[in-house]
Amino acid sequence: MSEQESLRCSSARNRGGVQRVEGKLRASVEKGDYYEAHQMYRTLFFRYMSQAKHAEARELMYNGALLFFSYNQQNSAADLSMLVLEVLEKSETKVEDEILESLAKLFSLMDQNSPERVAFVSRALKWSTGGSGKLGHPKLHQLLAVTLWKEQNYSESRYHFLHSSDGEGCAQMLVEYSASRGFRSEVDMFVAQAVLQFLCLKNKNSASVVFSTYTEKHPSIEKGPPFVQPLLNFIWFLLLAVDGGKLTVFTVLCEQYQPSLKRDPMYNEYLDRIGQLFFGVPPKQSPSYGGLLGNLLNSLMGAGEEDDGAEEAQEDSSPIELD
Repeated sequence: MSEQESLRCSSARNRGGVQRVEGKLRASVEKGDYYEAHQMYRTLFFRYMSQAKHAEARELMYNGALLFFSYNQQNSAADLSMLVLEVLEKSETKVEDEILESLAKLFSLMDQNSPERVAFVSRALKWSTGGSGKLGHPKLHQLLAVTLWKEQNYSESRYHFLHSSDGEGCAQMLVEYSASRGFRSEVDMFVAQAVLQFLCLKNKNSASVVFSTYTEKHPSIEKGPPFVQPLLNFIWFLLLAVDGGKLTVFTVLCEQYQPSLKRDPMYNEYLDRIGQLFFGVPPKQSPSYGGLLGNLLNSLMGAGEEDDGAEEAQEDSSPIELD
């Protein structure tokens, strides 16, 4: 028997063993012996890890978590979900779409208000970028954003969309957010904030996509450009100016639209940052705003200012409340 055939046979035996164990554990859960089953899952987890059977340990914990979720055993399910992450961390598993989708699945099943969910998503995002301190893989952010959107948790969904590359999905979520929670007079502000924040994260492509999709699909926005709302016209011109890269155009644009930009005190802070990133404007010696506003801006920007890739979405910033 060749080495390759031997490996295949070994893998098949291991898979068969996992299936037999899963059958016994499932029977315990179905009988309502939740505590005993949970403890057995943990025992098997440490046994598999000590034998370096990482794939088997991850599969067993993942399926066990799904099983406990199906019986509304949230605490046991969350604990096994964290063990899935522990396998990924200790085995240095490479990031793959299938794994990210499985993590998003576990997240979607967790109690929306549980502290375990917060801990799980934080740890999952950290793993997805190799524990580098950055804020997570864009694909995982996108999957989380969609889940939160379905839950109508628009604020958190928007945060994750900002750190994904899904400008179209973000726009569609914002249309729903605006229609269900916003005032008609604020229809332009929902997309303006998103565009400015995408640009501050140097994600010019998503900024353009979110603007075009939002203005096309929002039922309260008349076809443009030009638009009825001055703020939308400003954003439209700003995106053109970013493509052109001419400082004089950017400066005149910001001056002419000050009445619209004063509607939110953060707009000019964002524009200061955009001026630095795309038009070579030197940083101010002291920020115009301190306290909460300054902290929000700094947390949005994170450490991204050191990277010159204007086309790339940056994940090395910290979460902020975007309401």
